[in-house]
Amino acid sequence: MYWFSMSAALLVSIGIIAIGAMYLARPATAMRSFGLPLPGDGESTMWWLRLKGVRDIAAGLLVLALMLRGTAQIVGIALLVDALIPLGDMSLILGAKGSTRAALSIHGVTALLMIAAGIPLVMGLA
Repeated sequence: MYWFSMSAALLVSIGIIAIGAMYLARPATAMRSFGLPLPGDGESTMWWLRLKGVRDIAAGLLVLALMLRGTAQIVGIALLVDALIPLGDMSLILGAKGSTRAALSIHGVTALLMIAAGIPLVMGLA
């Protein structure tokens, strides 16, 4: 169970860092896969989208840093706290009547993976 949990943590961390980098480099392209329509046109919109990129990179780096220097239990706590991000994204997309498919398949699955990896680490089962 330990290897599953830590592998999932690594996968999610690297994945969210890559997504964050895409939001910094190509925010409009990245936003199209998020599940909501672009919020508008203009230069300032792209900067608002880049804020999401910074958030994603920071969340991924936090878990990686804890994997390197923390305990398994601390990594699990970070995964569970960070799972609030995709859960919140999923809820907002569903509430806005955005793409149900994206909300569930991208954000919902990510949250479930993070929770499934985090719980055994927090409980000392991994």
